[in-house]
Amino acid sequence: MTFEQIISSIKKKEFKPVYFLHGTEPYFIDAIADLIEERLLTESEKAFNQLILYGKDSNHLEVVDQARRYPMMSQHQLVMLKEAQEMRSLKDLEGYIQSPTPSTVLVICHKHKKLNMNTAFGKKLKANAVVFESKPLYDNQVPDWITKYLKKKKLSISPPAAGIIAEYLGTKLSKIVNELDKLAINLAPGSEVTPKEVETHIGISKDYNVFELQRAITQRDILKANRIVRYFAANPKKGPMQVVVSSLYNFFSKVYMLHFLRNLSDQEVLKALNLRSAWFLKEYRLAARNFNRLKTEEVIDVLKEYDLKSKGVGFNNTGKPDGDLLKEMIWKLLH
Repeated sequence: MTFEQIISSIKKKEFKPVYFLHGTEPYFIDAIADLIEERLLTESEKAFNQLILYGKDSNHLEVVDQARRYPMMSQHQLVMLKEAQEMRSLKDLEGYIQSPTPSTVLVICHKHKKLNMNTAFGKKLKANAVVFESKPLYDNQVPDWITKYLKKKKLSISPPAAGIIAEYLGTKLSKIVNELDKLAINLAPGSEVTPKEVETHIGISKDYNVFELQRAITQRDILKANRIVRYFAANPKKGPMQVVVSSLYNFFSKVYMLHFLRNLSDQEVLKALNLRSAWFLKEYRLAARNFNRLKTEEVIDVLKEYDLKSKGVGFNNTGKPDGDLLKEMIWKLLH
């Protein structure tokens, strides 16, 4: 089942005896587990019918013993096994998984890594439980996810603002949600989140960020690009070298692809580049006009070179501070 399907069924109070939540993105696992905990039992029922166990401190016998109990003055009981990846005898739950107690909802949270579902235990889970693999989002999926999350909070967000948040916070959703919730607390329902609000409430500058540097390079605005780079050099945590290089590499890789997609429609290009709206496509088309195919290849070569230099790899170990490397790299990109 997908995340949305599981959330929808829980909200309808359509509970299953066993949920197995595993994968490398903890946010989705926590969201499902928290919603089950919120919706399955009333506050008065929780006192006798809810138990939280931890894999490191538990074994399969204890889990099964608790799961086989019957609820007291309630239709269900909840047994939640957190940090299940730490429980050595996890696979020994196979017998219970095959024949679970109908009145018990057993939630197994297996965080930070996926379980091999081709094992005997994995096959039993697939046959008898709700199994959800929590995968991290790709970089290009984060802005759209931010937009959808804020929509649920009755806020809209401009594409530049979503891009700025995604560039600086990466793909770790719990970190992103923490910052988005600040916006929801401080802005009135129906408001639009702009780069100004992002700067005010999250602390990411609307003028000095990777997104604006990328735009300055695209427009060949040397003055603006140098101003942003000097800011990054003076404030390394605001624009880490590796973040800048990675962001520019992702952007110019798509610009390079765009040079081979000139005869396609906008919708076909959006799909090929995995972009979510025509607004973003304008930036890529402008870059393609200002950087022909050969120049784009040179840009990618420069980015690879300075990625190595910033990591001190082999003969590229110059010993220069990241700020100096960044200034040098941007000069080469624009000249």
